[in-house]
Amino acid sequence: MSEADDAPAGALLPGRVGLFVRLVCQPGRRTAALDVTNRYMDELAAEPGTEAFIVGVDPDEADVLWLYEWFTDMAAMEAHRSSEPFHAMMAELPSVLAGPPALLRVDPLRMHLARAVADGRTVDRIF
Repeated sequence: MSEADDAPAGALLPGRVGLFVRLVCQPGRRTAALDVTNRYMDELAAEPGTEAFIVGVDPDEADVLWLYEWFTDMAAMEAHRSSEPFHAMMAELPSVLAGPPALLRVDPLRMHLARAVADGRTVDRIF
């Protein structure tokens, strides 16, 4: 493998639209919320303008999930919000959340991602 094969994937991201989303789950329901978000992620091909959708668990709060998502532009974010997979997720999430999601708009500007991660060489596959 050449050094170029391990060069990081990087990009400038002008015009992208992003969100951090904080989901506070009902006590003990974080796993159920993860099931809902994972089913949604399995359908992301229906949203070609959704360039990234990342789910994270809060290491300090057992009932909190964080989402980071970014879209090619505002039209793609609107398409995301009107997609069937998004509506299916939003129909299920309220039953496991303690309140409405908190949204923080944070538009991505530049990306750096280790090529090995992008290629799936350093992460455990769960699928």
